[in-house]
Amino acid sequence: MSNGESGKRIWTASVLIIGDEILSGRTQDANVAQIATWLNVQGIRLREVRIVPDVEDEIVDALNALRTRYDYVFTTGGIGPTHDDITVDAVAKALGVGVVIHPEARAMLEGYYSKRGGALTEARLRMARVPDGGELIPNHMSGAPGIRIGAIFVMAGVPHITAGMLDALTGTLEGGDPVLSHSIGAWAPESEIADVLRAAERAHDGVSIGSYPFFRDGRTGANFVVRSTDAAVLAACVAALSVAIEGAGYPVADGGI
Repeated sequence: MSNGESGKRIWTASVLIIGDEILSGRTQDANVAQIATWLNVQGIRLREVRIVPDVEDEIVDALNALRTRYDYVFTTGGIGPTHDDITVDAVAKALGVGVVIHPEARAMLEGYYSKRGGALTEARLRMARVPDGGELIPNHMSGAPGIRIGAIFVMAGVPHITAGMLDALTGTLEGGDPVLSHSIGAWAPESEIADVLRAAERAHDGVSIGSYPFFRDGRTGANFVVRSTDAAVLAACVAALSVAIEGAGYPVADGGI
């Protein structure tokens, strides 16, 4: 938690991505964007993302570092049925608690697999393991739940399953005002309007402006994302920024290019 320029409390979060497959490049992460977007709606700012391998001590070290800096920590990956799914053990170790079979999680898995003609094997039962004291985050896609323990949220690595878990958490976390955003774009080099961006941000309290350059068809341009928790301030900044960019000789496209 921190305070913004207006003195309002700002709730913060981090994401810890766990998995050798991400670091090796075999799998590309798609969870950060959807978690960040979801957090903005909850009034929580994503401040840091870390990626660690399937190594217990590295997961523990990263988790302990993040949970002391931010209000919430979301982990993704490593909660499946295989031997290298060690996130639950690492979270328990970081918190100094044991690992237990959650009775409700076990019942969920038994029901899920029995409907599909399968049995709850020892491997599948691993997905009912939680750090002692953990609560369940429902998962209607594959039966295996996520876990909430304090301000730590242990979630799946599969993006569409993570999305379902986020839906289940909607409205349950304490946060501030939702972060609103508006995009505009121009065929303008960043270096030509850097001072314009800086001035617009300084003139509108609580606004942040992100600049995202691109190169297309032999031309250089950029999209600018204006963010604020105040709709009126956001609109005023977008209007002023658009006028300033056009005044510098670059037509503005509302919504971006």
